[in-house]
Amino acid sequence: MRRLLLTAVVVLGLGTVTPAVAATHDRADAAAGWLARQLVDGERLEVDFGGQKFPDQGGTIDAIFAFAAARVSDGNAEKAVTWLARPEITAGYLGTGTESYAGAHAKLLLATQVRHRSGTSFGGVDVEAGLRALLTPSGRFSDRSEFGDFSNAFTQSFAVIALDRTPGGAPRSSVSFLAGTQCADGGFPQDFGLTPCVSDVDSTAMAVQALRATGDVINANEGTTWLAGKQNTDGGFSAGTSASNANSTGLAAEALAGHRPVAAGKARQFLRSLQVGCSGPIADRGAISYDSTGFDPATAPRATAQAILGLTGVKLANLSGGGRSQAPALAC
Repeated sequence: MRRLLLTAVVVLGLGTVTPAVAATHDRADAAAGWLARQLVDGERLEVDFGGQKFPDQGGTIDAIFAFAAARVSDGNAEKAVTWLARPEITAGYLGTGTESYAGAHAKLLLATQVRHRSGTSFGGVDVEAGLRALLTPSGRFSDRSEFGDFSNAFTQSFAVIALDRTPGGAPRSSVSFLAGTQCADGGFPQDFGLTPCVSDVDSTAMAVQALRATGDVINANEGTTWLAGKQNTDGGFSAGTSASNANSTGLAAEALAGHRPVAAGKARQFLRSLQVGCSGPIADRGAISYDSTGFDPATAPRATAQAILGLTGVKLANLSGGGRSQAPALAC
């Protein structure tokens, strides 16, 4: 059971009192609280390219998903979706003019659903219609861009999950296309149409969630079996042949939860082993490092966001915003 504590209030000057700060022993809560404190102006994540800061809409959406899974930091989640709804931020993510990106449409549509916003009128855009317009005759959701088509298993899975939550549902052709990409070993590849078909941990975790959400239990179970077989001895999961990492493990644990409880439990234990605890710097406590090499501020926000999904086990199809507004800190 979660235990939420309150730190002592601090009296300043003549009767001025600072708000009490929530403290928690729950690992997912602490991670979500740390992640909330990384948001610039409490509303967004940014990326650094050559010393210049750019808005990171995708990373910000990952944070929104994490806050919903942990059911804390809801105040920051609301600020984040409000920032995403600024027309220039929405357009900069989805594409403008002849540019239109399927993955961005799918991920943003899911974010609107999680935050109980309209997916047909968000940031001046009908996000749902824009996504449906990118459905090709094969059932694949593809980018419309002069730079090429970068859609992949994440794109397709997010699209299927998000559209399944709409009144119109996910097009059957899109579900069939995703199922049809399954490799002979039961896993799913990241990129489509390549020979040989090479299964990928992250992509399989996403595809399994999408197929299970739309009722394709057989292919979802086959993917789950393959995924469980890729667990490392430390309980984590790897990207390719590298060491276990929080991102892959978080997604895998989320997909395994409720279906392979032993494997999911081992994955959660690995994620907890990467969390900065009370012996770490105060500012870093609660964060989840990408891997066992230690805390890196450049990779920790995304690692923490995806790890929270695994720690809670809440599926993408079931995410719903709400919960406590406050961003808790790790109780030490």
